[in-house]
Amino acid sequence: MNMKVMDVPAAPPAQDPLDALFDAMFRPMNAQGVYARTGAYESVVEALAALISSKRDAETEVFRFPPVMSRAHLERHGYLKSFPNLLGCVSCLEGSEAEIRAAADLHAVGGDWTAELETADLVLTPAACYPVYPIAAARGPVPAGGYRFDVACDCFRREPSSHLDRLQSFRMREYVRIGTPDEVRDFRERWIIRATALADELGLPYRIEQASDPFFGRVGQIMAFSQLEQSLKFELLVPLRGEAAGTACMSFNYHREHFGTTWNLRDADGEPAHTGCVAFGMDRLAVALFATHGRDVADWPQTVRAALRL
Repeated sequence: MNMKVMDVPAAPPAQDPLDALFDAMFRPMNAQGVYARTGAYESVVEALAALISSKRDAETEVFRFPPVMSRAHLERHGYLKSFPNLLGCVSCLEGSEAEIRAAADLHAVGGDWTAELETADLVLTPAACYPVYPIAAARGPVPAGGYRFDVACDCFRREPSSHLDRLQSFRMREYVRIGTPDEVRDFRERWIIRATALADELGLPYRIEQASDPFFGRVGQIMAFSQLEQSLKFELLVPLRGEAAGTACMSFNYHREHFGTTWNLRDADGEPAHTGCVAFGMDRLAVALFATHGRDVADWPQTVRAALRL
């Protein structure tokens, strides 16, 4: 596809127009990007999930993952090399009852009980597709025709922000394809077309742009350039702040053989399988709908409410 590279995103305005929608969607929980969700907001997220499910390909396996995953698996994915700044680990008080009680009691005397925490074998899941690759790899050689998966997860990325389209805790839905290069490329191209049609159903303004992931550090800049050069990632951007750069609400990703090599996912000839995914930011899509159509769902265009069955 011949699409221009996305410009550097414009900084959100000091007075974010999305703030006026906060009470319609959220309630504060004493942490940036972590909010209680209103019934109206959740009804939209649930309707979006049903709409996306209706687009699912035949012979697609469904998995729903918990918000935590194996630390060893995440390390094997290479996440520490690419996005160490976004990672959240699970830490716990360990030891005997007396040791745990002594650590917990530090709080009552103004001490730092968190200094006694020990890292567990779990991390907070940063992307919904990560747990599915070891599941597929455990089956042995990838069969002819490959795999199709529908996965979802509550995800976490350590990006504290006051902006309502950048949450630390968020829902991600993905369709994942494992197969030959041609199968994966075809999957992505078809889903770019389907996704734009879905955005049209939802009455969302958008554009499709070539993009790169937010890789960490100087080495990350080289990785991002390579990703752009090979056209491995595209995003569907919805403008939520007038002329400011849009917010990525869906992404279309071709991983080439990265996960195939990492997890020894191989075809019958022993060649590493290729993988790709289309990701739906469920919370970003919901915020985009409120930003585009207003606070009151009852006042949204009838065509949009019909598409969502609201």
